[in-house]
Amino acid sequence: MALIVQKYGGTSMGTPERIRDVARRVNRWKTQGNQVVVVVSAMSGETNRLLALAKSITPNPHPRELDVMISTGEQVTIALLAMALQDTGVKAKSYTGAQVKVLTDSVFTKARILSIDEENMRRDLDNDTVIIVAGFQGVDEFGNITTLGRGGSDTTAVALAAALKADECQIYTDVDGVYTTDPRIVPEARKLDRITFEEMLEMASLGSKVLQIRSVEFAGKYKVKLRVLSSFEEEGKETPGTLITVEEDNQMEQPIISGIAFNRDEAKLTVQGVPDRPGIASQILGPIAEANIDVDVIIQNVGHDGTTDFSFTVNRGDYDRTFKILDEKIKPHIGARAIEGDNKICKVSAVGVGMRSHPGVASQMFRALAEEGINIRMISTSEIKISVVVDEKYLELAVRALHQAFGLDKAPD
Repeated sequence: MALIVQKYGGTSMGTPERIRDVARRVNRWKTQGNQVVVVVSAMSGETNRLLALAKSITPNPHPRELDVMISTGEQVTIALLAMALQDTGVKAKSYTGAQVKVLTDSVFTKARILSIDEENMRRDLDNDTVIIVAGFQGVDEFGNITTLGRGGSDTTAVALAAALKADECQIYTDVDGVYTTDPRIVPEARKLDRITFEEMLEMASLGSKVLQIRSVEFAGKYKVKLRVLSSFEEEGKETPGTLITVEEDNQMEQPIISGIAFNRDEAKLTVQGVPDRPGIASQILGPIAEANIDVDVIIQNVGHDGTTDFSFTVNRGDYDRTFKILDEKIKPHIGARAIEGDNKICKVSAVGVGMRSHPGVASQMFRALAEEGINIRMISTSEIKISVVVDEKYLELAVRALHQAFGLDKAPD
């Protein structure tokens, strides 16, 4: 008998019929002799509806009250799924985050999980009951309802799997696994049978929307085996999806590159004529960090006349705010010459643990882009990733070229 934690997203819970489909799927796992804990999101579109409702009252709702309200979406779906399971003769019980006691800090709308009390869940599991938990939410030490931020249901599922020492955490979504890249751009993209936590974390941070970044971090930290599956496959035709696990659990020889990730939501800013002296980077990026703006790729050119140019990228949604901070606060403070910006760029990345032991990946990547006439604006690397910033108009061409250059359209030997 295995202990399985399953998570179903908003599209899986989008209608009463979809909820009944989920109940039938859960029932099959239960009748196979497994203990099952289910984490659910609100019905598709419900969180957005609640946010819009709050904004119709006030443009700046208090974060505590916002959490009280938007947490109700999951409260509806846990009750509906419990009813659907009970209607099929399965013992089922719903839990809010507070009833489980998913203890979080007090940072409303983006709380972080501190601990989970699994005692009540274990008792019900031992009593042959399916546990249904509201994702995305918890409670702080003062009893306030908190939410974990967008995609927080994935994090809830992984955290429960870690606390319960589950055999596997299954993330059901509208795709049937993790692909070598987006099949909408490259129809030849392949579904991966396995991928490491490191690779998945890089791909999630670089734009892959399959899993929420925090959930992958959590899974890697606590060695929770994750599996991405589709809740839309016909009964009896389900595929095993993609298993995300530690590197030593994977095959002996990793492919050099496992996937090509990309992110359209990038913008580049350059501070020109920066005095070339120690501490200047901190003076530029400090106010950006204080404004809670995340910086990604950073390049500082070598200066020859006592000045240098300092470039970095941010999320495109932060472009205008970042430009204003640079122009009004930083430029006059440090005596820079000018601020230049470009919000029509994108980032394309090659990811793979295999590049640790295979030289020449960068040159192969740059050559493939050059052959397509794509100019590289910025470069960033890590042990298992190479990212390039290029003009947005070249995104799809770059993804297709790199996917072909690394042979990702072909199944590994």
